[in-house]
Amino acid sequence: MRHADSKIVSREQLRELLAERKRNGGGARVVFANGCFDTLHVGHVRYLDGARREGDLLVVAVNSDSSVCKLKGPGRPILQESARANLVAALRAVDYVVLFSEPSVESLLEFLRPDVHAKGTDYTTDTVPERATAARLGIKVAIVGDPKDHSTREFLDSVRKAPHA
Repeated sequence: MRHADSKIVSREQLRELLAERKRNGGGARVVFANGCFDTLHVGHVRYLDGARREGDLLVVAVNSDSSVCKLKGPGRPILQESARANLVAALRAVDYVVLFSEPSVESLLEFLRPDVHAKGTDYTTDTVPERATAARLGIKVAIVGDPKDHSTREFLDSVRKAPHA
């Protein structure tokens, strides 16, 4: 089993690793998932396990600190991008992790050309922001994971409200 650090790669490294894998391994089906993963919780694990079942290789794009701040607001992220990337990379289901700072993953879909784009159950195939790009590139969109009844925001609210001794 590879160490988590060795799973975290640049975009260029990742594209070469995927191309090499397809050349040497035949038709490895590449699944792409993404998220902030700020305070990893069971919903994240189930989402990534579900994504992995869609193919042979799971690539996860983790939002950079600056993009998490733009998406989630002040006080976020809780964990720095390197810690979040390492936590995601430590999961058995995950083969590679790449950081991104764009507002969406459309450019990564264009750059990497995975076979499947996996999104969590807080989306439908009609609400996936990258659905048009995925359709144009022939990338299957898969909705995976358990029902969205876990969130980092709710977890943080419960911690804030907990009595402190």
